[in-house]
Amino acid sequence: MNARRLRHLFSRALRASLATPLVLAGCGSDAGVDLEGYAPIACDDNAPAVSDLTLSPQPDYLQLRLLQSYTEPPSFEGTATSGAACSTASDVPACQAALDATLPEEGFHHTCFQLCADYFLATTLGDEVKTYSTLESLKGLLGTVDTAQEATLVAFAAGYQVSCGRLERGAVKQNAGGTFSVIGTRGYSCGEGTQVTQHLLEVSASGEVRELEQHVLEKGSGGCAVGRRPVGLQVAGACESPDVLGRYFAEVAHLEAASIHAFLRLRKELALHGAGPDLQAAALASAVDEVLHADVTGRLARRFGATPPSPSVTELPERPLAEVARDNAVEGCVRETYGALVAHHQALHARDTGVREAMARIAEDETRHAGLSWDIDRWVRPRLSAQERDALREAQRHAVALLREEVAAPLDAGLVTEAGLPTPEVALALLDTLEQELWA
Repeated sequence: MNARRLRHLFSRALRASLATPLVLAGCGSDAGVDLEGYAPIACDDNAPAVSDLTLSPQPDYLQLRLLQSYTEPPSFEGTATSGAACSTASDVPACQAALDATLPEEGFHHTCFQLCADYFLATTLGDEVKTYSTLESLKGLLGTVDTAQEATLVAFAAGYQVSCGRLERGAVKQNAGGTFSVIGTRGYSCGEGTQVTQHLLEVSASGEVRELEQHVLEKGSGGCAVGRRPVGLQVAGACESPDVLGRYFAEVAHLEAASIHAFLRLRKELALHGAGPDLQAAALASAVDEVLHADVTGRLARRFGATPPSPSVTELPERPLAEVARDNAVEGCVRETYGALVAHHQALHARDTGVREAMARIAEDETRHAGLSWDIDRWVRPRLSAQERDALREAQRHAVALLREEVAAPLDAGLVTEAGLPTPEVALALLDTLEQELWA
């Protein structure tokens, strides 16, 4: 299917959508906790700081580490740090080697979005290297919780996200009687049925965590993850911008950068399975396009006060042809095709001139990418067994149904007016046209 045919189909879908009333939906959130008297969370490298922990004996070194159990072999990434590793060890190289090799099987603050993440705390004191990977072991290390950082760390270890830049999603204050109030969140906003929930917590001196209040801050948006996502894409840190446009374009820029990896991998797998040089060259050209898209949308994000998180993609083995075909059907023929249509809608409807101009260029490129997805689909289907083709059709039907649920979620009015995203009513009308013409 060439891009010209898709452009014609998109034009008809956009004309049909004009008959759909414009209804601006609220984000479905409430006011949340009264923030008077609260202080921001102390952070280091976008994680809860560990510089003010009153421990006895005091370690030479503490580091909060992200456990990467999905890599082979498992590994870690250091975040917040205090002190110097192995500074009082009698054998510094041996201490450092032990510190680098010490890795628990699981950790605290277990969260999942696309991939799962766990954290643990590593310490050194003299020649001794220790890890604390459960809430109970952390509470044993802390003893009496008597600083704001300790209360925050306990809440984090109990599974609550604590924002480093947005007070309504991460804040702390000390109460009379030795307890602390901590504001954290759980959940994420990406797709139908998802939401970010604010939690008001009381952390006692003994480290017990008690929930006092819950408030829904944000409900899932159907426009958060449309496009070709690479297999192995790791969960990104939350964008801390208070501006809804900043958060939106930071997410878009993150996904555009991730698509570079997706197309480079696609080119390698096409070559592995004997696809012609035209398909391989088109995949490489698409990766080059995504470099520009990531730059353009990243500049939009920064203009609205946000910094896009860099994508991290786990290197995984190349896949059998049937898996490549399924990924292309879901990520390309469904999500990327719809994403290209949405980009055209934004180029027509965004009130912000900069957004409109950026999306006009991106829409044309994404239409070519969607055309490539359908070309790959046409090439690969005759090479699959009847059972594999049936599984491919079922995967595509499921992807369409999931996308329909996602786009039905309410949108912030600013995303509709300034960014030009279709309202849920319009998005469903656009999907109806694509389903009749492409996915039936």
